[in-house]
Amino acid sequence: MGRPKPAAKKKQAKRGSIDFKKIKKKIGRRLPPPKNATNTEIKSRAIVVPEQSLVSDRTGLAQSNKGLTLKELLQQSSHTNVKSRRGALTGIKELLFKNTSELKLHNLAIIEKLRERISDDDKVVRETFYELLKSVIFPGSKEENSGPFTSLIMAYIFNAMTHLSIDIRLMAFKFFDLVVQHYPSSFLTHAEKVLQNYEDMLRKNHIYLEDKSQLKNGLLGLVHCLSLLPRDKKEVHSSFGKTIDARRALHAFEPDVSKEQTGAPSMVKKLENLMPVLFNCFQELAQSVRLMPQVDAQSLECMSSVLQSIDLAVKFFVYGIDRRQSGFEVLGPCMHKEPDVTVWGETVMPRLLKKLEEVFPIGSVHHHTEKVDDRYNVLNVGIVMIFLHFGEWIYTPTIVMEKFMQFIESMLSGQIFSTKRSSKALCEKHLVSLLPFIPRLLSQAASSWKSGLLQAFTSAFKGCKPESSLTLAFLSAIEEMLLPVVLQLQLRLGQCAPMSTFLVSEYDSTQYSLREFYCTFLDREGGGIRYGPFVKLPKDCQELAASCLYYFSSLESLFLKTLACCCLCEYYSFVVYDTYELVPYDICR
Repeated sequence: MGRPKPAAKKKQAKRGSIDFKKIKKKIGRRLPPPKNATNTEIKSRAIVVPEQSLVSDRTGLAQSNKGLTLKELLQQSSHTNVKSRRGALTGIKELLFKNTSELKLHNLAIIEKLRERISDDDKVVRETFYELLKSVIFPGSKEENSGPFTSLIMAYIFNAMTHLSIDIRLMAFKFFDLVVQHYPSSFLTHAEKVLQNYEDMLRKNHIYLEDKSQLKNGLLGLVHCLSLLPRDKKEVHSSFGKTIDARRALHAFEPDVSKEQTGAPSMVKKLENLMPVLFNCFQELAQSVRLMPQVDAQSLECMSSVLQSIDLAVKFFVYGIDRRQSGFEVLGPCMHKEPDVTVWGETVMPRLLKKLEEVFPIGSVHHHTEKVDDRYNVLNVGIVMIFLHFGEWIYTPTIVMEKFMQFIESMLSGQIFSTKRSSKALCEKHLVSLLPFIPRLLSQAASSWKSGLLQAFTSAFKGCKPESSLTLAFLSAIEEMLLPVVLQLQLRLGQCAPMSTFLVSEYDSTQYSLREFYCTFLDREGGGIRYGPFVKLPKDCQELAASCLYYFSSLESLFLKTLACCCLCEYYSFVVYDTYELVPYDICR
């Protein structure tokens, strides 16, 4: 047996005693950093400094609270950082509020730069820009710059109305409403595009079913726009009752309006297309509200705005298009009702109004407080007003109107609104708008409805306080009911009075008291004229009053002069001319 070799043990002991391992280096290879190496990298955000020059001269320049000029703030308003855009708009508001002269000098440049914020992705930026326009820019801008001023901003508003984002689209209508508030003529200039965009917005059901707050703002803007259309039943001009110092020659004047059409037919067509969308919107809102266990205030406000929009549009179709005078100069000269508009009113509108008739009266299947019931009744009054205005244009069947006559009779009897003081004031407010239609309803109603409606009308009139606004409304309705009766009585007296009797002389003497009925001369030379009630009467009453002239045995020269002055009035009716053909020449002296 042999012993292990001692040389091998010595070799193992020698290998275990190595202190540092030798690393073989390869050509072109970088060594890894040591484990105890220090990281010397520096990471920092970019610092945006508008100007670092110490020698820059800012003396005499308006600055914000942070020391920035208007030029620097306008540059930051389009910064990629949202906080920078917000801060820039806030700084501009502070600067312009303190230095109003800057706005007068640079208002067009400010709008040209900031109009991009209408379609900004950030909601706070859009709201800040809206408040800037509302509180500073629009109130401080001059009216004579309205043309270039509105043209700069309207293109971006229309662009935002077709944006993919619903919030930006609905906010654009809010911007447009703000523009119309300060520059009303801008709606009539862009009415076709605006109505088309409203139609596109309301056709998308998911918009107003999800976000009713934004829909409410958009509908309020639509109500304000439609309120700018001519819609008055009787155009009582400020010149009535005042002295007219200069008379114009008969048939020798032309209306001071442009003879060029300004897009009125296309605007009427867009409004016709918008009407079915409004009716559908109201019907869907009414169905959703009826089944709600709790009252949704925003839904009721949206329904109220839709009804107001429909009512304003109906009044425009009824009273606004048929203009014999130059009062419709904003849309076109002497524009009369076109046959296609009347056909549309006779065929399409009854089908649309049927949707309102189906949901009337509006209410909820759940029990609510009296305050909530009053809000529903306000909507019902709005529906009744739409049918009453439409009845002035197109004949409405008596069966349909009887449903609303019952509501009006109950309202006159005090059975609709609650007995609270606030509810009484609300009832008086809406009765003032309903009372002018009572004479026509009484003339068209069946005998079974006429007695009840008259009784409710009389009891409500007796319950009015002298200082109430209802008193004048009742007196005006009574006057309208009595006028044709009195004139018919006078006409019958003239027809039945035998010649050469005392009654004939008494009938002739009435022309002295009738002078003020036509017009009054304020001085002896006849230079000043105040027109009487004749020029304000409805056409049927004017015809009756003019027919009474035929039965005078003789006409005084001064009375003939008053009749001639009525013909010179620019708001006269053609009834007087027609009557002159009936008056024999031998009775004029």
